[in-house]
Formats: sequence, structure tokens, C-alpha cells
Amino acid sequence: MPFHIASPEEILQGKVTDVYFVNVVKALRSLRLNPRVAMEVRASSLPAGWTWAIFAGLEEAMEILQGRDVDLFSMPEGTLFRAEDTVLILEGRYLEFAVLETALLGLLCQASGVATKAARCRLAAGDRMVLSFGARRMHPSITPMIERNAFIGGCDGVSVVASAELIGEKPLGTMSHSLMICVGDEERAFLAFDASADSYIRRVALVDTFQDEKFGALTAARALGDKLFAVRLDTPSSRRGDFLKIMREVRWELDLRGFEKVKIFLSGGLDEYDILRYNPYADAYGVGTSISNAPVVDYSLDVVEVEGEPRAKRGKLSGKKQTWRCASCGRSDIVPWEKEAPSCPCGGVREPLLRKFLSAGKLVQDLPSSQDIRGYVLGQIEGLAIEPPSQ
Repeated sequence: MPFHIASPEEILQGKVTDVYFVNVVKALRSLRLNPRVAMEVRASSLPAGWTWAIFAGLEEAMEILQGRDVDLFSMPEGTLFRAEDTVLILEGRYLEFAVLETALLGLLCQASGVATKAARCRLAAGDRMVLSFGARRMHPSITPMIERNAFIGGCDGVSVVASAELIGEKPLGTMSHSLMICVGDEERAFLAFDASADSYIRRVALVDTFQDEKFGALTAARALGDKLFAVRLDTPSSRRGDFLKIMREVRWELDLRGFEKVKIFLSGGLDEYDILRYNPYADAYGVGTSISNAPVVDYSLDVVEVEGEPRAKRGKLSGKKQTWRCASCGRSDIVPWEKEAPSCPCGGVREPLLRKFLSAGKLVQDLPSSQDIRGYVLGQIEGLAIEPPSQ
């Protein structure tokens, strides 16, 4: 095997499963039992002190369930939710999907974590550009998944070619230190980048390879003139010192010499809290590891009904549940499936979030584009705040 990954066929066949699900299947077959069950996906808590998260991974989750005799109700992909909200319900004969639980949860948990971290960075950055730069921190086979969810969470673009193709966008990026070092002269490297890069690529010059940042920024500005969109600071932590003061110097020197339109682009170990700190001088961000290696949302998939009878393990609430959200204040509550939600204390109108996506394994709704999901996310997070980092 050239890469240590599961093939799509192995995932669809249920080979990516914890062995105890295989044992469950054997035991149920020995008893000649295959009950119709309802199972719900929810997270009892959220990681890193998050007060909300973004539901993602639905499109891939449905891929492993289509063609099986199951019904699936779910929040639309990109929906903001909170701990304890039911985000998905799966119904069918248990043996139809028993060995798929491991893969199903893996698809949802990681995708939701990435989308949420991207949304938090988007929220912190305001109207400043945020690009996904984290592909090199994860296994390349899952790069398109990582960057798709970074994009739907709110990143303005992705850097990897295959990822951009998946979401119907053009890959976005700047220039690398390797170009600077191979050329050996910053000005010559800036000119070569400008002469060879595709026309849609904004000219962002990396200015911290050999020189002090402010002098590198002036070299780039003089070399590229009006073509220069931004100067990128990727200063290593061992050289940063007071990074805000470095940015202030760069901004001062550029403005003093008539380069007020040149923006400051930051990258290198950033998260949402760094973004909040650097916003006074930064105009754009490349965010890598904190998005690509985001904490997963720790969903569980639990049986809550057996043959129509509410039944759940200790610590779980029995029975199917609908998650209702108030369109005015955003409050959500879980309610037994057949019951209407009580009126919201604010007086606003509530709507059910779980909709039917699969009926007997067949898709019954058109799936939105990545761009539409991203717009949905941005509309929901507008006006939210980033809570202080957990200790």
C-alpha cells in the first residue's frame, strides 16, 4: 500500500470500524435480531471552552449511507449549534449501518471542528482576509476535506490546488521562502514572482527572509509599485519580539513613503486570539495549524428508540428529539420529536432545524454548494463574540 489510508471502498464496506461493532453484529445475528432503531448524534460538551460550533461533514456522511435502507434527518450543513443539541437522527434496521458508526462519527467530528475553528478566525478577523494555509500540517489524503471545511467555516480561500478544485474556487497563496533563498536576492525574487504568477494572484511579497521587515517591505514596494497588494510577515517566533511594534514600524514606513494602499498580511502560528491582538495593524491572515489541526467536536451516536419505544443508556435522554431555534434571539431547545416547541421567552418564532435528507437511502433534498454553505455560516455568526481562551 503506497499510502497508509483507507480506500473509499473499505470505508463504504464498513472495514473502517471498531471491532466491537463487528462483535455486536455477530451477536445480534446469533439471536436473529435486527431491530429498527433511531439513533441521534449530539455533543454533550464542546472543546476548548467553545460556546457554539458549526455542524459540518454531512455531505460525506450521507455518501456512506446512500443506497442503504435508512432515513436520515439532519441540521443543514453549516448550522450553528450548541452543546446538547441533536444535530442528526438516523433511523433504520440496526444491521444496515452498525459497522459504519466509526466512520460516520469520524467524518462529522473532524469536519465540524475545522469549520468551527475557521468560523472563529473569520469572526475575529472581521472584514479582513483569512486564507487557509494548513494543508502541510495534515495527511495529504484529507487535505481537500480540511480545506473545504475551512472554506465553508469562513475562510476566503484555500491554498491547495486539489482543494480549490473541489469547492469550485481558484487556489490562493503568496510566495515562499524557498524562492527567496534559491534566488538569493529579494528584489529579483519579487520581480520573478510578479512576472510568472497567474494574473488572478494578488501580488503579496514575503519580506522577512533576509532583511528587517520594514526594509524588506520598502524593497518590495519600490520593486512592484502599484502591483503590490500586500507585504507578508511570516517572522519566526525567535525573531518576533514585540510583533505589534514590528507591524507598526512596517505600516509607518510604508505610509511615510506613499505606499498607504499596501496591506500587511500575517502568517505563522496564528489562531483567533492572535488575530484579535494583531487586528490594529494587520489587513489579512494566513491561518494554518490552528484550523487544520482544530479540536474535534466530540459527537456520540446513541440509540434512543428501539422499535418505536423510547430507550437509551444511562446519562442519555430517551426518544427522538427535534432541535428548535428561535429566529429572533437564537436560543435553541431540544423537544420530543412529536411535540411542538414551547414559545420562546423572547416572543420570537421558532423553527425546527432537523430536516429529512435521506428516505430509504435516497437523497430527498438538493445539496447546497460550498459557497452557499459559507454564506449560511457567515449569516449565523454575525454579531457573535469570541470568548476568552480557556485556561
